[in-house]
Amino acid sequence: MPPRPLIIDCDPGVDDAIALLLALASPAEFDLLGITTVAGNVPLALTTANARRICHLAQRPDVPVYAGCPRPMLRSLITATEIHGATGLQGANLPEPTQPMPAQHAVAFLIEQFTTASAPITLATLGPPTNLAVALIQCPEIAQGIDQVVMMGGALGAGNITPAAEFNLYVDPHAARVVVEAGLPLTMLGLDVTHQVVTTPERLSALDQLGTPVGQAAAAMLRHYGQIDIERHGLAAPPLHDPCVIAYLLRPDLFAGRPMHLAVETEGRLCLGRTVANPCPNSSANATVIETADAAGIYALLTERLGKL
Repeated sequence: MPPRPLIIDCDPGVDDAIALLLALASPAEFDLLGITTVAGNVPLALTTANARRICHLAQRPDVPVYAGCPRPMLRSLITATEIHGATGLQGANLPEPTQPMPAQHAVAFLIEQFTTASAPITLATLGPPTNLAVALIQCPEIAQGIDQVVMMGGALGAGNITPAAEFNLYVDPHAARVVVEAGLPLTMLGLDVTHQVVTTPERLSALDQLGTPVGQAAAAMLRHYGQIDIERHGLAAPPLHDPCVIAYLLRPDLFAGRPMHLAVETEGRLCLGRTVANPCPNSSANATVIETADAAGIYALLTERLGKL
């Protein structure tokens, strides 16, 4: 099979960085057309610089990074520096990128790619889905060029930024609603899945023992990441959210889910950004919601692929 055409929309962030490394380490499976960045975990200038640093670390200067929306559609920006550190990549001292920065805006890039592609493109969204929502509003025809959207966001149970909402969708719930209601082939991996995929000391050690700059940088970032989530949610170790999206695209057999009708709350004072998912027949579903994951298999895949960089 030829590599899958893929665009990754992200807000690096430690877990975004690990997800990018997993994708960059999989050229046989992914034709990575570009990375688009959005404000989220940290402001846009940092998410863009961090994405470029990760490409440089992975020795993939061929992958362009496009800066996107610097704030949500209707709200002020909320960041997660308490989770990811002031730079977004706490724990790693990564080199400055050398590849040139494209002038094209991320939204324009998405519109161009989805309207001119010879084959439909998969989009992985790892942060607030502002760029995709704005692209859909500007040019609804892009839906015809999208093979599928695989989104890290939402939750069937409790949230992680409020009791009701997961961070990515809380940051820009109005964008999330646009995406969910656009009629796209959509797969959601929420906190119910990603909280199953935790970085135990043994898994962290396996990355460190790769003995490569990539393995050591990944381990260094993960050592400083997720401690607040352990305390808030009673987890055994820090969860690894965004790499689940890339792992799902590589190995869907490691995951299980079912069709549901998905909606995003945009008006409630207490439940802003909440995902409401109801299991239903395929005929009335607008998303596949993933519910379980093989954490050991995902970490084995991650360690094996990062060992190739």
